[in-house]
Amino acid sequence: MAAADRALAARDLAQARAILEAGVASDPQDPAYWQRLATVRHLGNAPGQALAALDRALEFDPLDFVNLLMRARILEQLKHPGAGEAYGNALAQRRPDPVPPSLVPAIERAQAAWADHQRALEHRVAAALEAKAVDLTPAERSRIERLASNVSRRTRIYHSEASHFHYPGLREREFHDRAAFPWLEQAEALTTTITQELEAVASAPEAELVPYVQYASSEPLAQWRALNHNRDWTAIHLLQRGAAIAPNAALCPQTMAFLGQMEQPWIPGCGANAMFSMLAPQTAIPSHCGVANFRLVCHVPLIIPGKCWFRVGEQVRDWQSGQAWVFDDTIEHEAVNETDQLRVIMIFDVWHPDLSPAERAAIAVAVEASALAVGAL
Repeated sequence: MAAADRALAARDLAQARAILEAGVASDPQDPAYWQRLATVRHLGNAPGQALAALDRALEFDPLDFVNLLMRARILEQLKHPGAGEAYGNALAQRRPDPVPPSLVPAIERAQAAWADHQRALEHRVAAALEAKAVDLTPAERSRIERLASNVSRRTRIYHSEASHFHYPGLREREFHDRAAFPWLEQAEALTTTITQELEAVASAPEAELVPYVQYASSEPLAQWRALNHNRDWTAIHLLQRGAAIAPNAALCPQTMAFLGQMEQPWIPGCGANAMFSMLAPQTAIPSHCGVANFRLVCHVPLIIPGKCWFRVGEQVRDWQSGQAWVFDDTIEHEAVNETDQLRVIMIFDVWHPDLSPAERAAIAVAVEASALAVGAL
């Protein structure tokens, strides 16, 4: 190997290659010989032979980042259709450790080529749908676009990760289709009324405003350390774990009347829940997953002072006053108020629409019976 390095330093590619060819012939189980031979073959303008040597080296370590990067580059030079995916496979093996400066240009080229490949793949899917004139609803089109971005690996797949109660077989969607919740328009139409009642209860001396996050300091919940018992994220509860918070509810009659029409999971000690969520300026709620997937969560934005956003899985949306949505809070989600003013939304839970009346009743019994024992109360 040292002799080959000396030949390379002297720019004698022929000699270096001869030494390495002899090396792999005498010791074909040494991946270092194959890797170095691939480099020399590549420098000698023999990309096909370089690829063969790299493939032998990768037999010993299929996840070697540098070899995968070189392999993708050679495929690109050969105009191989698999070059784009090869770049993605290589970048997936990159570790956060600092890389040698000499490798930085190759990584930047790989990132650009991979991004081009992802865009081209998604464009190809869109063009094929357009050519076939497939008639899709907006919700269906959104899902087919997500299929394409998942295929290109620009987005990843998120699943429900309920911390306590996971009911099997329910549809997993980050944001659920509006069509399943026709009452969303009613909630949006009541935005001004609900906001007025929020202002009344927030300024009332008898109102109860409490930190949203309240855990014992001994509980192993490091992600909530900054917000635990912190009024940067405050709640004015109207319904909490199946009970009305009387001082607050009394000041919000029309909001309570609207909630009374909702199909909420009434489970003693657990639900239903409804509140005004108040997020302080320049405050972030860390990514987390909710307790139970048998319920979904509705947001009705009330006071949105500017750039305030919400991510569920791969989907990021900006809150807009009066534009409500329903999402699955057992899929990883987070929120940020980037402004210098208070952000306020109304939050309440509803049954997952996949559940039959019998299932709802059975879940209520099972959760009530087990909630205290598993620490979900």
